[in-house]
Amino acid sequence: QDWIVHGMPVVFWISGFYFTQSFLTGALQNYARKYLIPIDHLGFQFNVTDRDHSMPASPVDGVYIKGLYMEGARWDWLKRVIGESFPKVLYDSLPIIWLKPGEKSSFKE
Repeated sequence: QDWIVHGMPVVFWISGFYFTQSFLTGALQNYARKYLIPIDHLGFQFNVTDRDHSMPASPVDGVYIKGLYMEGARWDWLKRVIGESFPKVLYDSLPIIWLKPGEKSSFKE
């Protein structure tokens, strides 16, 4: 009901989807249709943002997701890399991640 009244969210709670693969395929399809590129030439690049709850606006291409967790590790907010977990902390949430579609051939290895 919220999507009908307020439109699609800026950040999607990916843990709430039953079939996550269909959501990701839909994001690629939107990009493929917008730029007239075959979907089998597309993939995702990832950008971990510095925010944990909300973003000011939707990205031009791709989607923002939240709701991912790490087990036995944590996200180091200062260094912006995966770090050692804190003592007695098994799970740690990740910040919002921007899934950026693009042509696989243009991605750096």
